[in-house]
This record gives sequence, C-alpha cells and structure tokens, in this order.
Amino acid sequence: MIREQKVMLDKDLAELYAVETKQLKRQVRRNMERFPEDFMFELSPQEFEILRSQFGTSNWGGTRYMPMAFTEQGVAMLSAVLNSPIAIKVSIQIIRVFTKVREMLTDSLGVKLEIEEIKKKLTNHGKNIELVFSYLDELIDKKDNTEPRKKIGYK
Repeated sequence: MIREQKVMLDKDLAELYAVETKQLKRQVRRNMERFPEDFMFELSPQEFEILRSQFGTSNWGGTRYMPMAFTEQGVAMLSAVLNSPIAIKVSIQIIRVFTKVREMLTDSLGVKLEIEEIKKKLTNHGKNIELVFSYLDELIDKKDNTEPRKKIGYK
C-alpha cells in the first residue's frame, strides 16, 4: 500500500513479465500518455526510504532512479505496452477476464431486475392481503353486531 493504493513495483512486474526492469521503465517512459497518475507514479525519495527501511536493504548499489508503482489499471496497461511473450499472454488473459466480468455484470443486472419485479408483486400482495383481512374484519363486525331486523308484513 503506497499513497493509500494497492500497487506493484516495477522490479516485481519486470520479474513477472520476464523482462529487465530498465526495459520495462523504458517502455513506460516511451508511452507516458498511457499511464496517468492513477495508473502509475514514481515514488518520492521519502516513500522510497520508507520502503527500503521496511525491506532492510542497504544504501550500497541498487537503483539509480526512483521505483515506479503501478496500480491495477497500470498493470493492465503495462501488459499492452510490453512485447515479451509473457506480457502478451497476460494481456490476452486480462481481456478475457474483463469480458467475463462484463458478462457476469449483465447477468446479475437481469437477476436484479427480476428480483425488483418480485418485490413489487410481493408488496402488492401484502396490500391485497391486508385489504382482504380488513373486509373479513368488517364482515365479522357486521355478524356480531346484528340488530334484529324489523319484520315486515303481518304480525
């Protein structure tokens, strides 16, 4: 978690995509318009120092440039920018997953609409049942409060 976002660092992604970190950074810098701030950002020196202290690494050697942090969308965009065989496979998988998610959302939307229709019917049924009970109460009241009718005709 960096800047209250779940991120992956450039060196970890380079390892996942089977490319060198400098190649990954080079491709990102060539395609900066594809990586807005919510997709990717470079760590500040303070963030890098905190990160390094968490992992317990030394100041000797290591990175010349501040690491890049990629959000979920940045990782997806990165797979489209890199040309390694693994990156191509990941890009294809991401597209398949997005398609599945969209299908599931449209299916769930249909189910939600059906549930809403059932809820409307149930509320109407509840109102109708209340009406029937009120009519029954009226009939019972009439039966209990029967006054003897006046007889018409010969006495």
